Amino acid sequence: MPYDAMERSTMTRRAMRAEMLDAETELDLARAWRDHRDETALHRLVTAYMRLAISMAAKFRRYGVPMNDLIQEAGLGLMKAAEKFDPERGVRFSTYAVWWIRASIQDHVMRNWSLVRTGSTSSQKSLFFNLKRVQARLEREAMADGGSLDSHQLRELIAQEVGVSVADVEMMQGRLSGNDFSLNATQSTEDEGREWIDVLEDDNTIGSEAVEHGHDQEKLRIWLVEAMDKLTERERLILRERRLRDDPRTLESIGTELGVSKERVRQLEVSAFQKMRRSLEGHGEEVQHFLS
Repeated sequence: MPYDAMERSTMTRRAMRAEMLDAETELDLARAWRDHRDETALHRLVTAYMRLAISMAAKFRRYGVPMNDLIQEAGLGLMKAAEKFDPERGVRFSTYAVWWIRASIQDHVMRNWSLVRTGSTSSQKSLFFNLKRVQARLEREAMADGGSLDSHQLRELIAQEVGVSVADVEMMQGRLSGNDFSLNATQSTEDEGREWIDVLEDDNTIGSEAVEHGHDQEKLRIWLVEAMDKLTERERLILRERRLRDDPRTLESIGTELGVSKERVRQLEVSAFQKMRRSLEGHGEEVQHFLS
């Protein structure tokens, strides 16, 4: 017997041998955990209802998730129920725990159904787990009345039944009708077959454009360096701080550093920029964005 099957069988036997709690004992254990964080009481409460968790997990085997994983998720749901259960509400723990167990299992099934996330809202979850059942019932009812439903009519009826949009129904039908395929799978059975990823359009800039852009940027950098070399050290500092920084410095801060007024800094900036303009104008449109 495979290890997983042995482990599942052991868990099931252990759960079936667990004690059956009466209402009074159940309340005492729940209060002990809530009020005193008594881990022994928590363990006893959860163990007693593990058979319920396993029973609910078994109902989701048709979704292709390993049974051991379903049981683990059911156990997590049971733990969440124990954490949030209020024994003073007059509800049996088993009744309260059912909701948390089901929610935990359903979330796990939907996360693992596809590499593409199927959905997580309550309406999407309801659609995922009820689509096929509702669809089959509507088709049976139509046949019993001597008629039939086309695909659009069927989607509209399903949407009304489940309380979602027709677009949601169409999307979910598509997700449930097919499987995921690897983009690295070959398009044919031949050893040298092309992979599906090879036929996807590249959204990036094509090679020739990238090379041309890089070449233009390098030319512009050289021209700017040559133009800056013709300026004085003070003019270069002002242009760097005022024109080439992402967050330009203020005239006042540069003036304080150089020991001049901010008006003088402004005059030096205008003068330096005009020198740069005269030096770069001979290179045509390629530098217009810098001169503007």
